[in-house]
Amino acid sequence: MLTGKQKRFLRSKAHHLEPIFQVGKSGINDNMVQQLVETLEKRELIKIHVLQNNFEDKNELAQDLSKATESDVVQVIGSMIVLYKESQENKQIQLP
Repeated sequence: MLTGKQKRFLRSKAHHLEPIFQVGKSGINDNMVQQLVETLEKRELIKIHVLQNNFEDKNELAQDLSKATESDVVQVIGSMIVLYKESQENKQIQLP
């Protein structure tokens, strides 16, 4: 679980990131979860764009993605979800 200070730090890092994944009306599938896990291992911090044709609750969606990828939800703002997971092999972000 991330502290408030760590979340603020990660939000400032995520601000400049482009969203890498999009969740559309078909929602989340196993293939997407697998890609997210691999990308989190490489980058640690990713942004996901929830498209307008997805009518699920964004906070629930963020929690589902977080559980499926064993990552932490840093932020849900507008149609963006920011996830963080510490990398095993490729640690780049030093949390405060």
